[in-house]
Amino acid sequence: MTGYFVGIDVGTGSARAGVFDAAGNLLATAKRPIDIHRADGGIVEQSSEQIWQAVCASVAEAVGASAVDPLNIKGVGFDATCSLVVRGPDGPLPVGDHPDRDIIVWMDHRAVEQAERINSGRHDVLRYVGGRISPEMETPKLLWLKENRPETFGAAEHFFDLTDFLTWKASGATERSACTVTCKWTYLAHETRWDADYFRRIGLEDLADEDFARIGRTVVDPGTALGHGLTAEAAEAMGLHAGTAVAAGLIDAHAGGIGTVGASGGAGDPTRAMAYVFGTSSCTMTTTRDPAFVPGVWGPYYSAMVPGMWLNEGGQSAAGAAIDQLVRLHPHFAEAETKAKQDGKSLPAWLADRALAIVAAPSDAVRLADDLHVVPEFLGNRAPFADPHARAVIMGQGMESGADNLVALYVAGICGLGYGLRQIIETQAENGATIDAISVSGGGGAHPLSRQMLADATGYPVEITACPEPVLLGSAMLGAVAAGSYPNLQAAMPTMSRVETRCHPAEGLNRRLHDNRYQAFLTLQRNAREIRQTTMALLE
Repeated sequence: MTGYFVGIDVGTGSARAGVFDAAGNLLATAKRPIDIHRADGGIVEQSSEQIWQAVCASVAEAVGASAVDPLNIKGVGFDATCSLVVRGPDGPLPVGDHPDRDIIVWMDHRAVEQAERINSGRHDVLRYVGGRISPEMETPKLLWLKENRPETFGAAEHFFDLTDFLTWKASGATERSACTVTCKWTYLAHETRWDADYFRRIGLEDLADEDFARIGRTVVDPGTALGHGLTAEAAEAMGLHAGTAVAAGLIDAHAGGIGTVGASGGAGDPTRAMAYVFGTSSCTMTTTRDPAFVPGVWGPYYSAMVPGMWLNEGGQSAAGAAIDQLVRLHPHFAEAETKAKQDGKSLPAWLADRALAIVAAPSDAVRLADDLHVVPEFLGNRAPFADPHARAVIMGQGMESGADNLVALYVAGICGLGYGLRQIIETQAENGATIDAISVSGGGGAHPLSRQMLADATGYPVEITACPEPVLLGSAMLGAVAAGSYPNLQAAMPTMSRVETRCHPAEGLNRRLHDNRYQAFLTLQRNAREIRQTTMALLE
């Protein structure tokens, strides 16, 4: 196979681009920050125009740094957060109080009440989102928009998932990806249809009456070539050539899944490795050949990640963000952050390095947590309870205020994320979606300590692929398939991705400690839920 491919990833805080060869080797990357606006009431907004400018600048810089002739760039692929973009005939339409902010970001929780209303209707499509829809998904957000910004809703020409907005800007094609609309919009990919009755019953009958023109009449598998490739305008902005293949994209976490679960030297089968994308939030992607209905876990989705296969998607609404929030609560935070900056490290990396320096082996780090226990649900429980009202629990914090106690709190937080992952794995296994290994990607899983602790906390081996940017690699694979360099993603995955490291779970005392701490995690989580329910009942 020959040619080069560009993978483009738009996360919560930045747009990135990477240039890869046909064997999956990363040649160059570039990155641009993107602004994010937060306000009370769970409001989180962004600008699609700023994101597009950041994307184009990142691609141009990465291609220039790679020294690859743009004529040899054969395809581009996109992934992005599952955020809602609202566009009118003349450009962005405001979703709030600022005219340039036309994106309701994935983590925005303004639509909690709309989600609860939808969930009370017991709609059949909810079987394919784990039984309950989340305010992170698009139909609650669309309903909020209609009810609270009717002028914007009425004037909209397109409602896009962010990935589909990017492929539209790049190619002019309005096809939607089966990944985005199946996972976040209730499209039934296994039946190739929208459920018009669902939209009418929840109050979005306008979309059904229009035959879904504004949210996507044509849905295609990830990696499908769109339109006639890059438009002249997009190509000029990116420093590429018009006509370069543009692939139907993926949600960012799913691109990480594509970049990891089919890697050569690993589990050997994408159905045997769970993708765990550990970033600001975390996502778990489990591929099955037959549909598995798991309460509280999104899906099963057909062709949402690996075309022709089913997907269950879980995760934690706050992962890296939960660790950041946790350590900010500690009295030593400011001093530790200053020391980390002096050492040229992020604070989590500095704390992880300090933990490794204290213990004889990475698996011994669990002993540093001592009596500290953390259920890190600062932004609710995404799976397996689909409970946006859940909140964090911290137990065992005393009067200690030094660096070592901050390290202990950090370790307890990572353990808590691992136990949440273990709970998802066990829930899925009880409902027919089993795995043999966890394939980790994302910045939160980059440190050797966090990788080992995830293996120890879950009891499953953790695989790390050779590519340092597996999310970008997953998007580049889309571009390779769209360009015809590979017949499909199943062929691209083992050729372009390879497992480099495996972390095996601890045995002996450390294993028993994790088992004990996991039971404590379940108890604290259950008690917090029962206390909240009792309090809410008294207030009703």
